[in-house]
Amino acid sequence: MQQRLEKEWELSIDPDTVRLFILKAKALSAAVNEDYDDGAEHEVEFDGDRHASHHHDGLVEEASEDLTEEEFRELINDLNIDEAAELIALAWVGRGDYDASEWADAVAAARERPRKRTAKYLLGLPMLADWLEEGLEAIGA
Repeated sequence: MQQRLEKEWELSIDPDTVRLFILKAKALSAAVNEDYDDGAEHEVEFDGDRHASHHHDGLVEEASEDLTEEEFRELINDLNIDEAAELIALAWVGRGDYDASEWADAVAAARERPRKRTAKYLLGLPMLADWLEEGLEAIGA
């Protein structure tokens, strides 16, 4: 039976917390993708006969999407410096910028990023959920 190699790192961020970020990122991604599925995003049709009965369901939907993004930002802002750096490093490992064996280098590079822009940076990654999942898998967390 092959013995598993001892990991050269300890995570400050709980892998379950990362999984929560993955779920939030998937929810945000799904909300954006659903909006564009029918190819009629943000089109407004005016029908003079039905304007009085028009409901603003889209505003409720939009508010819930904003809430998810707001929650995501708050969760990231609640992380300490080490946790935030590790979250970024996990995304980089998952994306292939770093190998799992380069974990310490990835975390060090992530710590050099401006802390105030962490949420914006992560939200701007198009495949964040996938990269975080792959990063966790790569480091065996």
